[in-house]
Amino acid sequence: MSKAGRHFLQIPGPSPVPEPVLAATARQVIDHRSPEFGELGTRVLSKIKKVFKTEHDVVIYPASGTGAWEAALSNALSPGDRIMTYETGHFASLWAKLARKIGLDPVTAGENWRAGVDPDAVEAALRKDTDRAIKAVCVVHNETSTGSTTVVKEVRDAIDAAGHPALLMVDSISGLASADLRMDEWGIDVIVAGSQKGLMLPPGLSFNAVGPKALAASKAAGIRRSYWDWGEMIAFNKTGYFPYTPATNLLFGLDAAIDMLLEEGLENVFARHARMAEATRRAVQSWGMENLCASPRHFSPVLTAVMMPEGHSADAFRSKVLENFNMSLGSGLSKVADRVFRIGHLGEINELTLVATLAGCEMGFELAGVPHQKGGVDQAMRYLAETSAA
Repeated sequence: MSKAGRHFLQIPGPSPVPEPVLAATARQVIDHRSPEFGELGTRVLSKIKKVFKTEHDVVIYPASGTGAWEAALSNALSPGDRIMTYETGHFASLWAKLARKIGLDPVTAGENWRAGVDPDAVEAALRKDTDRAIKAVCVVHNETSTGSTTVVKEVRDAIDAAGHPALLMVDSISGLASADLRMDEWGIDVIVAGSQKGLMLPPGLSFNAVGPKALAASKAAGIRRSYWDWGEMIAFNKTGYFPYTPATNLLFGLDAAIDMLLEEGLENVFARHARMAEATRRAVQSWGMENLCASPRHFSPVLTAVMMPEGHSADAFRSKVLENFNMSLGSGLSKVADRVFRIGHLGEINELTLVATLAGCEMGFELAGVPHQKGGVDQAMRYLAETSAA
């Protein structure tokens, strides 16, 4: 049976696609060897650098974020190389698992599913690595499973303080275009990203932003690659083309999405996300519930992971919300499965979308019999009204 109104997709990605981006992806397919495509490719490859805040090459793959993880590792490293991770949640764990599958040796500097990366632990682990066996430090910028955002500049500072030559690789699949990220200023060697989060596109594009140190490492890296090869991609990209068939219509959409982001201004985009996140946290606190991220300096602007009261199923609550209000909330993953639900507040999110989302949660608590205090939506509305720029 069809339901009136639109579906509220309030998971932490894929995020809803704005109408101008949808319209751009609906264009007729063009010849990817034509002059018209060369102009599109040149334009998009140039503009995307502004989003990464880099002067260096950004490689675009027709792939998921998992592909971009593999691309980053396989281009810069050799079989048996040791990498260091820090487990901030499910996705940091998965990246390490992928590294092991392709023949690398991942070790962890620590684990905390309720905060971002601890830079002191990173520095201490690197200082112990006197034979420089660790070739890369791989961290997740915004951990989608827990709602924690790492202060990437602190990780860079920790590597420098240890005097260690390891590359800094950052997964910003859910952080890019939602949380501040400055590749060149912060000395990031590789950024991994995807299309379906802050870039407001459907899934299907992934990215490697490649700094000069990582590019130099790729010349001698020993993991065999073809599809993921930076060198071939960068060579073709110089004229706006790709070495194999690109996701043409997603590139049309990317062109439109970047224009939207740059028109709003990246700093304004980040401020909007931070404001929506704060309103959400005020609602959660008013409900008498707890944020999974327990470190205020690591609160995510992208999503909020809410811990369920003891003995209550997050999945049963989410099902009630979907059934009654046509709204999707994010599920808890691996170690926090059925214990948390996740509210996505990223992409084209605005005040009214957020208030409706929080109202759906509050009504869902009633229907699912979840103990809570009323008034969370009121607290969020009050904050949003008080901080309105108008």
